[in-house]
Amino acid sequence: MTKADLVEEISAQTGVSKNHTALIVDGMLDALCRALSDGKHLEIRGFGTFKVRERRARRARNPRSGSEVMVPAKLVPVFKPSKELRAQVMGEAGAELTPEPVAS
Repeated sequence: MTKADLVEEISAQTGVSKNHTALIVDGMLDALCRALSDGKHLEIRGFGTFKVRERRARRARNPRSGSEVMVPAKLVPVFKPSKELRAQVMGEAGAELTPEPVAS
């Protein structure tokens, strides 16, 4: 699903014009990005939590030359889904992912 698909779906459900819906979606995403860049975390109940986590510096290998390279520490955004979201996703896809019982 693209952002345009999301705008179209929300617009159809709410009856708000696509232009206004696009402004709202863009505003929400901008606010999310600003909060993460300020080092804050954002929790949306029933959906999940967005946080910024620090990745430590580490040693890696250059695949071409095989030489060791230091990768510097960096900040990365992470998303942790809520229990409700995980249950909903597993409920819809759970039938496909559930292993069949093994006959003894």
